[in-house]
Amino acid sequence: MAIYKQPCIHCGSLVERDARFCPKCGSRNPFGFQCPSCLRSIDKGSQVCANCGRPLYVTCPFCGERTFVLEICEHCGRTLMVPCQNRRCGERKFFENEKCTVCGKKIKIKLR
Repeated sequence: MAIYKQPCIHCGSLVERDARFCPKCGSRNPFGFQCPSCLRSIDKGSQVCANCGRPLYVTCPFCGERTFVLEICEHCGRTLMVPCQNRRCGERKFFENEKCTVCGKKIKIKLR
């Protein structure tokens, strides 16, 4: 049986269509973008999430530039993700989220 692959939108490497992570760059969304609050599919040019209304452009806490809600800042390349404090969860979530989208625990770590 043939396995068809698609290019990762972040690094271009070929990834199996059912993959949830890119094995080369580690992106959690190799085929599209998701709102960091409600996890709905979003387009990069959109200003707000059509589902929850969250702004999709934020100010990077490191360089101060306006960036799309990706895993890393488009300008300085630093991560915008923080780990969930729940030891059983440990998922990395967007730095502006107040609660983990997996387990619901409050996120206390903030980037500076």
